[in-house]
Amino acid sequence: MSQSSSDSKGIDEPLLGLESCPSVPISALAGAQHLLASLAGIIAPTLIITSALGLDAYTASLLSMALVVSGVATWIQSQRIGPFGSGLLSIQGTSFSFVSALITAGLIARSQNASDEQVLAVLFGTCLAGSLIEMALGTVLPWLKRVITPVVTGVVVMLIGLSLIQVGMTDIGGGFGAEDFGAPANLALAGCVLITVLACQVSRHPWLRIASIFIGMAVGCIIAAIGGLYDAPQLADAALLALPHPATLNTGFDFSLAAFLPVAFIFMITAIETVGDLTGSARASGLAVDDELHQKRLRGGVLGDGLNSALGALAGTFPNTTFSQNTGVIQLTGIASRHVGRYVAGFLLLLGLSPFIATLLTQMPRPVLGATTTLMFALIAVSGIRILMAQPIGRREMMIIALALGLGLGVGMVPDVLNAIPGAFADALRSPITMGGLTAIIAELLLPKMEDAEVFNPKASERESTDSISADQEHA
Repeated sequence: MSQSSSDSKGIDEPLLGLESCPSVPISALAGAQHLLASLAGIIAPTLIITSALGLDAYTASLLSMALVVSGVATWIQSQRIGPFGSGLLSIQGTSFSFVSALITAGLIARSQNASDEQVLAVLFGTCLAGSLIEMALGTVLPWLKRVITPVVTGVVVMLIGLSLIQVGMTDIGGGFGAEDFGAPANLALAGCVLITVLACQVSRHPWLRIASIFIGMAVGCIIAAIGGLYDAPQLADAALLALPHPATLNTGFDFSLAAFLPVAFIFMITAIETVGDLTGSARASGLAVDDELHQKRLRGGVLGDGLNSALGALAGTFPNTTFSQNTGVIQLTGIASRHVGRYVAGFLLLLGLSPFIATLLTQMPRPVLGATTTLMFALIAVSGIRILMAQPIGRREMMIIALALGLGLGVGMVPDVLNAIPGAFADALRSPITMGGLTAIIAELLLPKMEDAEVFNPKASERESTDSISADQEHA
């Protein structure tokens, strides 16, 4: 294989390629492995948002619809319907990226004495409008990449993770308004979950690492049940199968400019993240990533991302996006067949059609959820750091990062600093993601390029380290 071909494809060819048709047992097993890798990430955003906004009456309904829509979205993304979908084995689920912005939007509505239905109407209407932006961006990806640079993306991803850690820690203590907040039993339960996840992560068995979050949740729930902390009396009345009731039938749709600005910005970022996820999936599938067919897949993938988020809003759940962890499953199994996506979609649909499963997940102890999500939020922040570390960092880039992080985290800590700004704009800019992201984009566009020496270049540092080791070996 030539060097250029090696660079444009995955390191190893998959055992079963994109268009292969594995047998039913193999497809079902591979689908179950993808499900384990993504299930915790699909259910957690809904649990966090409803808990933070006091929407407990709608949690089970929203969870059921999140699973159903994730199944439909996975089918569209992996099978490609018309111009929508990448046609790759790419799993879709409820996105963590929107959690902070949607909580902020909901709290703004709550401050205006909005009911549960009015809060959800604002969230669904805002997400529906934002999804149209992502579909439009799917047609102008080259322009979007010039505006949303890796530095901008890295800063925003860091802010998403850092702004959510407070929510996770609150759940570790017992949840918003808990009478036993900070009780030793809650902290001990969260500690057991974290130890379980870490034990799986340091295991030599790759499947334990992939399913570590799900295993941590399961172990935490078992310990809580043994200790009398997991009480779910509603399970006795929950049906095994039933059609879910879309919340939008009760809430309708509403729109808020203050809620829309940060959500629209996140849709821009997730479009870029989807490009990265799909490129990773293509590499793992042994496909070229430097030809027109790949660009067609990327356009279809971003269009599918937007369409699936619109379907989520219409059905009464939150935005969908591609999951990067499933690329690791392709690499481990060697199965890149997009037909496996049908099985994953089917599994998600079955889970979504079970009120019993939704009720079981709704009653999950808050310390269990908080332990896993705090770790996941911190990992999101780390992924933002990794995006930045992959770029040569000079004085210009350092100033962009410093400005965006300083102002983004600053307004989150001292939101009253914007009291003199008119209401809707102040509410939007109080979101760390909006303030930090807009600051990064404006600085990226306005600050002149500097031809100074780079402060940090990861590739150069790696070369220097290698040269140093070689020189030491020669000297010895």
